[in-house]
Amino acid sequence: MNGELLRDLVPAVIGVLVRRGADFASAEDAVQDALVDAVRGWPANPPRDPRGWLITVAWRRFLDAARADTSRRRREVRVEGEPAPGPVEAVDDTLQLYFLCAHPCLTPASSVALTLRAVGGLTTRQIARAWSRSGRPTARGPAWPPWRGLTPPCPGTPPSRRTCTSGRATR
Repeated sequence: MNGELLRDLVPAVIGVLVRRGADFASAEDAVQDALVDAVRGWPANPPRDPRGWLITVAWRRFLDAARADTSRRRREVRVEGEPAPGPVEAVDDTLQLYFLCAHPCLTPASSVALTLRAVGGLTTRQIARAWSRSGRPTARGPAWPPWRGLTPPCPGTPPSRRTCTSGRATR
């Protein structure tokens, strides 16, 4: 490996990266990383075009560093937006869960199973065992979650005026 060749190529490679949009400090860091790779890999397998190899590797290093920096900034913003850990206000949502489980779009069987799961805290296996006659879990579960996309009915709305978006008949 020729150290003099590498020293001569460094300014040209930095110039190419800066012309492509990298700031000078980032371009310099990327070229340094590419030079480390060149020192490690070139003695055994030198490239035919050392300048092109350095530009390619330095540009890829620059892109990797830019992506990592962008990801880090997004994580920092997301963490800043999270509420501070601490005690949470004690509110009992059991009644609201119960009314969601008793949505008029649900069949009675789905409503009971969902209530047992959400309000009662039973597992799917426990619910299936309770409903099966043999005491073993049933082999087939529900084909779709019956509660997906449902909104709770407005309080005070008479049952005859409740509508369902899923196309199911109301109770």
